[in-house]
Amino acid sequence: MEHTCEEPRLPAPRGPLSRAVEDHLRAVGPLPADEEITAAPVYGDDFQLALYLCYELHYRGFAGVAAECEWDPELLRVRAALEERFLTALRADARRHDDVDEALAGILVEPVDGTGVSHFLRDEGELWHVREYAVQRSLYHLKEADPHAWVLPRLWGRAKAAMAAVEFDEYGGGRADRVHARLFADLMTDLGLDPTYGRYLDAACAELLVTVNLMSLFGLHRSLRGALVGHFATVEITSSPGSRRLAEAMRRTGAGPAAEHFYDEHVEADAVHEQVVRHEVIAGLLEAEPHLAADIAFGVDATVFAEDRLGERLLADWSAGRSSLRTPLPQEFAHVS
Repeated sequence: MEHTCEEPRLPAPRGPLSRAVEDHLRAVGPLPADEEITAAPVYGDDFQLALYLCYELHYRGFAGVAAECEWDPELLRVRAALEERFLTALRADARRHDDVDEALAGILVEPVDGTGVSHFLRDEGELWHVREYAVQRSLYHLKEADPHAWVLPRLWGRAKAAMAAVEFDEYGGGRADRVHARLFADLMTDLGLDPTYGRYLDAACAELLVTVNLMSLFGLHRSLRGALVGHFATVEITSSPGSRRLAEAMRRTGAGPAAEHFYDEHVEADAVHEQVVRHEVIAGLLEAEPHLAADIAFGVDATVFAEDRLGERLLADWSAGRSSLRTPLPQEFAHVS
């Protein structure tokens, strides 16, 4: 299937917040009131979709939505209110460390008896689990590296050079056919899924939206550059071993050669990236701005927190024999309990 750059359609609202944001984007209604933002569960579907809609205007936007909405002052005011609640919740719920080395220590060594999503998919997952995992992750992987690119203008020296080098790899080293987002689209095609950007937004659970919104929150704010670097370090450190398990899952379930290749590529690339991020990006940033240590540690903690919540949601659904998706896949791909 040809991969296009078309703007995705607006998703179905998940409550009054996301409905009001969509009405504003369509110019048919007012934005949500402050009390509605305060009342909504911060990790819930409605709150997270409303924030995702605001953020997506800085990426591909939406079909039928004016490009000028990206910098709409009233929408930015609403986004800021959503962000304040989200960030406050993360600082309360996720922060565990102020020291970077202590924060990283928890993810540098894998437990012998790991029980996460990649372990489940490798050991007992079926093809329908693999398809659902790809659908959920498509909201990030089809724009892989883009949220992290926001930090480049906010770094300099060693940190900037090393971050640019890693991003260059993520974008295929100058080759369009090796851009990681393109490789994931090929994975989806192997799995009989639609690789169109944003196609499965309606299907993704709130816990997945949290993981993607976290990247945008950190990436779009200069004041959170340290947290973005901590987030990126966590992704790169945990990616290689996780990708090895996922590559095995792809082979065992017969997902297809492009599906296998996507994760094989990440096993090798991210093992190198981990070293660069730790020893050049983080070390370079701390050398230049040592006061950002607590922010880097927070970025690590927040990422672990968000990913753990997502993993718990997926495993709870799958262990009960039910789909993790909010909307079903086409019947030929759906799991029938």
